Amino acid sequence: MSNLSRVVVPERERWGFELPLLLFAGFRSLIDQLHTELADRGHPELRPAHGFAMQAIGRDELTASELGRRLGVSKQAAGKTVDRLAALGYAERVADPADARRKLVRLTPHGQDALMLSGTVFERLRGNWADQLGPERLSELEDALETVVGPAAFRLDAAGWFGD
Repeated sequence: MSNLSRVVVPERERWGFELPLLLFAGFRSLIDQLHTELADRGHPELRPAHGFAMQAIGRDELTASELGRRLGVSKQAAGKTVDRLAALGYAERVADPADARRKLVRLTPHGQDALMLSGTVFERLRGNWADQLGPERLSELEDALETVVGPAAFRLDAAGWFGD
């Protein structure tokens, strides 16, 4: 075998702005694939911002103010999100048994179904990435990202951070 059969290509130099764009493109790719599948499986009206809100509500019952704090948005913005989720059948407002003046927000069975389905789809999408990159490289990528972002990795206030 000649020395010419193996060509080593030096790594391409990257610009600093490419890293956030690549990370965002990976995020966007996963979210777009998720929402395509959600639409195909009975949830065509869900949008990414709804997912953040539904994750923030989770299994809890909370007020719109509490939801706003979790999402990093105003009480009014959280209230609008709850209104939209309620109109779509994903959340509902119920009386607070401890204070009749307060309303609590909770997911409906339809909302819980969408959240569970999202988890299942994300597992499959992660599997697709493992198929493309190899399980070890994907694990290394996840570990490296976790090292860089630290404990703040799973914040739900992205919708508020992006702004209106």
